[in-house]
Amino acid sequence: MDRSIDALTALGDPTRARILSLIRASSEGRARVGALADTLGLRQPTVSHHMKALFDEGLVTREPDGRRVWYAIAPEYAQRVEALLGDTPAEASVPDLDRIVRDLTTRYRGVLSPETVSAMVDESHRLLARDGAPFPLGSRTAAFASARLDALTRGEPHSAAVPVVLFVCVQNAGRSQLAGGILRQLAGDRVIVRTAGSAPAGEVRSSIAVALEEIGVAVGGEFPKPLTDDAVRAADVVVTMGCGDACPVYPGRRYLDWDLEDPVGKPLERVRVIRDDIEARVRSLLDDLLPED
Repeated sequence: MDRSIDALTALGDPTRARILSLIRASSEGRARVGALADTLGLRQPTVSHHMKALFDEGLVTREPDGRRVWYAIAPEYAQRVEALLGDTPAEASVPDLDRIVRDLTTRYRGVLSPETVSAMVDESHRLLARDGAPFPLGSRTAAFASARLDALTRGEPHSAAVPVVLFVCVQNAGRSQLAGGILRQLAGDRVIVRTAGSAPAGEVRSSIAVALEEIGVAVGGEFPKPLTDDAVRAADVVVTMGCGDACPVYPGRRYLDWDLEDPVGKPLERVRVIRDDIEARVRSLLDDLLPED
């Protein structure tokens, strides 16, 4: 196979694509591993692993500067990387928040005030945009705000016939996405499933998407979302997975803490083991939520 094709397949991993996007967006056109790790909310060894893969494939250049090392997109791949990543952040479409507010105000007419909708859209946009990430911010803002507005309209837990389960991990890119995807697949519309992260990443990890796809579960439009009080207040069951004390506690909710191995940086074979452990726990939870007559 042509090495250039081999190299560009490295961008199939969303973390590596995100790394190149951040390098491209930097004012100097280069970046260091430490700064990238801080922006991505990942450990430096994890970013170094991805950077080594990009360097080995020739997608980035390495420039030592004393004890520091700078990485830049390799000139010979610049145009093809640009084509794959899309518009530069300076050219990317800016979300039309006024239009999003109008559309959601129409959806919740007679239920929530326009002021409540507007405030929720603004806050949701701010939470998602705080890292300056170049992902599709408009659609994600609308989806995140809509889910939070739904939570506001639901009322107290157990006041509706359909239970709500919230899965929370650190980055909302691994364990909580596995649990959420599996529960949606098993329960359908009999359970409302939400996920969140105490320090959300930019994208769902590719290994998680593959592990779910193998068992017939699509990630679809799911993306990492910040943990908010309204999501916890609207939940009947809150399942935490390694996020410590970040999750607020409200009376009347059922809290579960699942001690699960973190799939970050693990090979697919290990991710499958974690997925199957989560599936067994999800099936047990579903039996509790929807017992057979």
